[in-house]
Amino acid sequence: MPKIIIHFAFFLMISTVVGQHTINEAIFFTKKDQIIKFHTIDDLQALKKGELVKLYQDRVEEIMTTLPFLSLTNEPGVRMNDIGIKEDSRHLKVLKHHTESTRKSLATTKKTIEELVPYADTEKIIWTILYYEETIKKMRIGVNGNF
Repeated sequence: MPKIIIHFAFFLMISTVVGQHTINEAIFFTKKDQIIKFHTIDDLQALKKGELVKLYQDRVEEIMTTLPFLSLTNEPGVRMNDIGIKEDSRHLKVLKHHTESTRKSLATTKKTIEELVPYADTEKIIWTILYYEETIKKMRIGVNGNF
């Protein structure tokens, strides 16, 4: 009897993990892919260049992660099923491949930013961060105008 309970518990744990994995595969992007704070020029002028470069990287990451899906959704956590796309193996495979490719591209992009952007004038880095933040705000507002 205890073996049956142990096997049943193990089966439930595996089912939950596999189910959660499938759920995450069907999501276009998550809240953690988004920046938390927007800045003013005064906020940014008070930061060191290294801090600015990190903010720059984070904004590029959100844009690269969410931009391909703007025609589908601008909200994090939206699943394919939520917008009428069947979560079959073909669609899941396409989204998984895109996610993996984006993560690899982001790693290269972050490294490039880390190596080259510090050579830019601080004012230009600040201007670009503000530009990216305005772009992100517009992306989040979406076609319905809800932020």
